[in-house]
Amino acid sequence: MNPSMKAAPVKKPFFTPGAIILCVIVLLAAIYSVFRFLYGIGYITNLTNMYPWGIWKAVLVAATIPLAAGGFTTAALVHIFYGKKYHDIVRSALLVAMLGYTFAGAMVMYDMGRWYNIWRPIFWWNGNSALFEVAICVMSYLTVLVIEFLPIVIERFQKNVNLKGFLSTFKKPIEMLLNLLDRILSPTLSLFIILGVVISCLHQSSLGVVMVVAGQKVHPLWQSPVLPILFLISAISVGFPMVIIETIISTRIFGIEPKMHILSKLGQIAGLILGFYLACKITDMAIRGTYVYLTELNVFSIMYIIEILFGVVAPIYIFLRKKLVTSTSWIFTAAILTALGILLNRLNTFLVGYRPFYDVPVYYPSLGEVFVSLGFFALIFLLYRAFVMIFPVITQPVEN
Repeated sequence: MNPSMKAAPVKKPFFTPGAIILCVIVLLAAIYSVFRFLYGIGYITNLTNMYPWGIWKAVLVAATIPLAAGGFTTAALVHIFYGKKYHDIVRSALLVAMLGYTFAGAMVMYDMGRWYNIWRPIFWWNGNSALFEVAICVMSYLTVLVIEFLPIVIERFQKNVNLKGFLSTFKKPIEMLLNLLDRILSPTLSLFIILGVVISCLHQSSLGVVMVVAGQKVHPLWQSPVLPILFLISAISVGFPMVIIETIISTRIFGIEPKMHILSKLGQIAGLILGFYLACKITDMAIRGTYVYLTELNVFSIMYIIEILFGVVAPIYIFLRKKLVTSTSWIFTAAILTALGILLNRLNTFLVGYRPFYDVPVYYPSLGEVFVSLGFFALIFLLYRAFVMIFPVITQPVEN
């Protein structure tokens, strides 16, 4: 029998040395989490009234949300702009987006003083709050992502509900439910995909509104009236590089050959979007005259130059060079640099460039904040591994 390419569960052992290390990190994060919820946010963090947010907000919310943008960018490419040849990468991008948004929402609960009030924005609306808009859009988009993932669940279990013992009583109702969901979602899924793209654009830009509100507390190199637009464009620009990263890593781990002809095309598109993002940054800097701050040798100018050169210019060069973008190692390097560049942009905007008006000690993350952050990312990797072993997510050779 000749193998054909088809999305199918990956048949590999779950527990490997790497997975065990990730489990240990998750366990350490869980221990710190117990102290956080028992004794309050101040017990394990270095946050103060002057620095009300730290790496939890800057990395696990402000950075994780754009790094999960591969879901809506890939969905838009395939279902709205009819890029059917990219269909093989949609499922993996959708899964990463669903996991990223889930943990970004969970991290908000960690970052709130009274975490048990996280449900209140659903019923008590504050139209004057940028964070309210982010909260509503993130919750709405996460719901859309779950709906978009349901067809994959249906495909896996629709004709394969194997329940034994007393659970066999539920076999028929579950099959009926799966068939009903399939009939409902088949004609309406495109509407949810379009809705997801619209909602994503709203909250990606609203994260920038949050820092516009901060006013002069943010250094002029990152503070801008068009910051919401820059946040949106940067999120779109990192969408395809994140798909490249997750595709190459997952195929290497599971011993599958990556489809470089697809990834190379995505890289070229990413290079063009990054070029547009760079042009917007330069134009904004020229209009506001903030380039004068680059002549000052300090942490702000150095961090800004690193962000632009390594996180934007270098990836553009690699993505737009045909000889480089067709190389697995080079395109992976460019994608990693893009992701780190966007991560650094959020860190610079939320932490490095943020200074309160009063002369107070500079915020540095505590050990508890670091371990909880690492634990969240480790858990995302573990859940991704579990999902691709259970559901047909990754396209791979399957014998007929």
